[in-house]
Amino acid sequence: MKIAISTESTLDIPKELQKEFDIDIIPFTVILGDKSGFDGDITPPEIFDYVEKTGILPKTAAVNEYQYDKYFSKLLRTHDAVIHISLSSGISSACENAKKVASIMKNVYIIDSLSLSTGIALLAIYARKLADKGLKPEEIVKKVEARVPHVQASFVINSLNYLHKGGRCSGVARFAAALFRIKPQIIVQDGKMLPKNKYHGRNEACVEKYCKDTLEEFNNPDLSIAFVTHSYATDEMRKIAYDALKQRGFKKIYDTYAQATITSHCGPKTLGILYINDGLKED
Repeated sequence: MKIAISTESTLDIPKELQKEFDIDIIPFTVILGDKSGFDGDITPPEIFDYVEKTGILPKTAAVNEYQYDKYFSKLLRTHDAVIHISLSSGISSACENAKKVASIMKNVYIIDSLSLSTGIALLAIYARKLADKGLKPEEIVKKVEARVPHVQASFVINSLNYLHKGGRCSGVARFAAALFRIKPQIIVQDGKMLPKNKYHGRNEACVEKYCKDTLEEFNNPDLSIAFVTHSYATDEMRKIAYDALKQRGFKKIYDTYAQATITSHCGPKTLGILYINDGLKED
């Protein structure tokens, strides 16, 4: 049985990994003033430049029902079933749109990741491994959904400017964060982005403390795979995060850039470590 493992461009993996794990991707749309394009075609550096010049955040548009209908129909011409793992329903309308389309199609299964970025990628890679073992779609969906609550997805935000422009924090909070060099941690919990810890000082010191705290709190990881995902963080920040995961014993660590949709909400030099915190349970 040939099964397509699918998701949106918000899973933030490069084309090489997309090909390696045979994951099909449908992109969000990113709008920069009069210009619009698909996530992946519009890049994070373009977003940084646009925001710096205009002071305005880009807009992002979720995949709509018409796009899903065409996309799923195309996949079903070459596959027996489609398992689509969507950006959290608590963050975007994409998941609900996908479910509406799937409800009138056969052999299309929608999983609400309750996550974002490479939190989605972790679930998609797991689903691919199960599909390659010959499991039926219903079995894959059941096993993937069981892991959804255990995805550890969190980030340290370098600057509150983008959150402020997006209406997610006050001007006072942004000023205080800049004045006292506060780097807030955002964690995905129950499908929503929530503030957690606050770190102070240099980016590198904040990343080191964030990684230490995260690995201590979420201390039952599946050590087979983890991600360091960032929006053009410095080499030193990335190395600190990579080394922390390596020291913890992760066997495969991928360093990936956040794509345009995620970057447009978090801004430059945001960095997170992501993994599934349910022990080694690949089977």
